[in-house]
Amino acid sequence: MAKKNEFNYFDYFCETADRICGASKLLNESIKSFDQQTFKQKMDEMHVLENEADSAKHEMTKRLMHEFLPPIEREDIIELGTKLDDIMDTLDDAMRCMYLYNVKEIRTGALRFCDLIEKCATALKETMAEFRSFKSSKLIKEKLVEVNTLESEGDALHSELTRDLFVNELDTRNLIIWTNVYEDLERCLDDCEDAADIIESVIMKNT
Repeated sequence: MAKKNEFNYFDYFCETADRICGASKLLNESIKSFDQQTFKQKMDEMHVLENEADSAKHEMTKRLMHEFLPPIEREDIIELGTKLDDIMDTLDDAMRCMYLYNVKEIRTGALRFCDLIEKCATALKETMAEFRSFKSSKLIKEKLVEVNTLESEGDALHSELTRDLFVNELDTRNLIIWTNVYEDLERCLDDCEDAADIIESVIMKNT
């Protein structure tokens, strides 16, 4: 029987993945129904989620410092917790970038990226739900492949959109804005793949 005050690291991973999922949905909805007048409010909502993720990570780290026997290696817990926090930071950065650059209208490329990000965050959440029972899970490998596939789609999309910008965009300001926006959005997918790679490494070391 678990002790009353025992910290559950797998619960922490699941809760953080759920928060990432909510943040990716907020980003996607904010882009799909883009309104420059209310975008700062949406950005502030994202920042609240990012702060919550920071607080949860600090609590996890504090508990881990005093943990006698964690369920997996301490280094793996720290690495995965840090990468999940990075995803939240990058989602926050993506919205802040659009706000700071005073984006007035959303391009189709951003819509395509945000759809991929929400799908990837959902796949990561489903992966995390299987993580606590990774030794017996029949789904976790499939979900890890899904995260990696979506990230690869994001790489291809980033190449396509960057090429289009440098071929067709004549306004230097827009070239700078959208180059940076697309890089931030791609980084969200890269961070999700990095988290999946950490999980895969843990599975390989423990099975």
